Amino acid sequence: MLSKMRIFNTFATIILLGMMLVSCKQETIQGDYFGEEFKISGEASKTSAPFDEISGRDSLQTQIVGEIKEVCQAKGCWMKVELESNEEVFVRFKDYGFFVPKDAAGKKVVMNGAAFFEEMSVEDQRHYAEDEGASEDELAQITAPKKTLRFEADGVLIATQP
Repeated sequence: MLSKMRIFNTFATIILLGMMLVSCKQETIQGDYFGEEFKISGEASKTSAPFDEISGRDSLQTQIVGEIKEVCQAKGCWMKVELESNEEVFVRFKDYGFFVPKDAAGKKVVMNGAAFFEEMSVEDQRHYAEDEGASEDELAQITAPKKTLRFEADGVLIATQP
């Protein structure tokens, strides 16, 4: 009887330890922080799911993971990030308090901050297109406001490994 109890306790301990290890698993990303450093949440989103919880002018404090597709070539003051859902998020940095390297395109990024929707004016679209090096013809084709997925990051972690 005692040996059955000892086997049961050993088995239960092994299962509990395994469950604890799995629940403590956190994505480890080696890289450089820009802005405020933060702890990566196990719930950092790789899709546009956080935007599903936002309506109107609301915002949601969250973390989002994606791949940097484009960075402002003037000074690194904004970036476009593609999510696993193939949607693109336009990212600014809180209070222009920090910038990211202009050569960060193609790298994985974790962003901490506020997700929201914004209608981008024709003027702002043209400004960002100009930063990207758009021609006068391309700028003239921007004629209507556009609803965009936006993110204001207070900190970003750019991976040094793909």
